[in-house]
Amino acid sequence: MPVFNYIAVDAKGEEISGALDAGSESEAIGQLRQSGVYPTQIVQEGKGKLKVGKSKGKGRARRKSKELSFLSSGKIKGKVLMIFTRQLATLIDSGLPLLRGLTVLAKQEPNPVLKRTIVNIADSVQTGSTFSESLAQHPKIFNKLYVNMVKAGELGGVLEVVLIRLAEYSEKAQKLKNKIIAAMVYPVIVMLIASAIMVFLLTVIVPKFEDIFEDMLGSKDALPGLTKFVINLSANLKEQIVPIGIALVVLVVMFKVFATTVAGRRVIDAIKLKLPLFGSVQRKSAIARFSRTLGTLVTSGVPILQALNITRDTAGNAVISNAIQNVHDAVKEGESIVNPLEASKVFPPMVISMVDVGEETGQLPEMLLKVADVYDDEVDNAVSALTSMLEPLMIVVLAVVVGVIVMALFLPMVEIIKGVANQ
Repeated sequence: MPVFNYIAVDAKGEEISGALDAGSESEAIGQLRQSGVYPTQIVQEGKGKLKVGKSKGKGRARRKSKELSFLSSGKIKGKVLMIFTRQLATLIDSGLPLLRGLTVLAKQEPNPVLKRTIVNIADSVQTGSTFSESLAQHPKIFNKLYVNMVKAGELGGVLEVVLIRLAEYSEKAQKLKNKIIAAMVYPVIVMLIASAIMVFLLTVIVPKFEDIFEDMLGSKDALPGLTKFVINLSANLKEQIVPIGIALVVLVVMFKVFATTVAGRRVIDAIKLKLPLFGSVQRKSAIARFSRTLGTLVTSGVPILQALNITRDTAGNAVISNAIQNVHDAVKEGESIVNPLEASKVFPPMVISMVDVGEETGQLPEMLLKVADVYDDEVDNAVSALTSMLEPLMIVVLAVVVGVIVMALFLPMVEIIKGVANQ
């Protein structure tokens, strides 16, 4: 049996070399892939030599391999991945082979992380790996949903169709995410500005007025009650500003640590769904994500149980994930999807009814995608209403905070002017 010498990259991105017995080059590649390494060079003994240097060169190659592994393991923005998916779908749909399409996209990709990743994927495909297996080597960029949909497309011979669906899914998911961010960013910015203005007034402006009042009135007892309250608040803030800052940092750290625990994540996500104003947006966006993810997966040919597992992992909310897990367990036992959805008390009756109709008519994927479209519009309307409501509310809050401080400072001035006028 022929002996093949090889150079390969292991799961850690380190370069290794060796020899193995195999009937052919493709069989040797298959053996290496099964052992968890990915060959970069393979030559039959006696018919050529591997392109390697001495130990120093090997060290450089290993370091370079690590660097490339580091570059390809980074994260990229959803918009960048969406554009890549759309372009690849277009190229394959136009009749271009997968490997050629990857090569074309690698040459024109401006993002260095994605560019290196595409090159690695193309190399992996060229050495005999399937496209889905190559994608799975980069889990930080291509999640389970992406990999499994591509795998289903490969098995069904409709890779271009699945890539188009993935691109559409990514576009709608990104659009939904942008809407949620837009709804959350505005009140956060206004509250930060209001807090900064209040701290500035209390720590810088109020103490200067306090000195003026003492010089003119001689005592704080003559000051109006509101002015005394603001001056005392200013004094306490100046004295306690460092402990307050430390306490805020500690609270943020404790919150983040709590959020990393399973119980903490469930509590926080449950609160998110019940928040006034924001809770409705969170719930509707979670339902839209669940419906679109599950509908897209099932439509692409992913088995329902596997699709439910992927949907659970990408739900983005622990309460929704728990409900999906219950659905998975019910379907595994041969039961309907509807009962566990209804028992979760997370999904509204309209969604449950549409899913029920979809199951009865055998059109569950189509019905889920319709639910997703409906709730995308619901989120859009909810965000617009929330923004319209928050704008005047935040302006009023900011005006009241600043107005109270300004009024407290000018009330003594009015009294002083009246005293001077009477004299």
